[in-house]
Amino acid sequence: MTDQVDNWHKLARFDTNMQGELHANLLRNNGIAVSIQPLSAIPGMNSGIVLWVEGTELAAAQRILEGIDTDSSARADLLANMSDAELGITPETEHNHGKQDYKDGEL
Repeated sequence: MTDQVDNWHKLARFDTNMQGELHANLLRNNGIAVSIQPLSAIPGMNSGIVLWVEGTELAAAQRILEGIDTDSSARADLLANMSDAELGITPETEHNHGKQDYKDGEL
């Protein structure tokens, strides 16, 4: 037994497991220890997740999560201003290079 007191604080609750896992991985990639608490004991249930962090890392974790851009209009503007090459879209001729086209079930 140790004298160390658990000093974990609830950081955030996410409605889906995927959201929680993505945010937890972002925090881990920034060197923050994260504990995940699924809101359902049944495997495969998508009932949400609560993220917990140690008290010494709470402020840093909050700053990271607050820095996430959740404005969908900003994402739409970014996508609208990116070129096809930046988005990984290639001209149709490159996709079919060296292949015959099928039209009406024939070559």
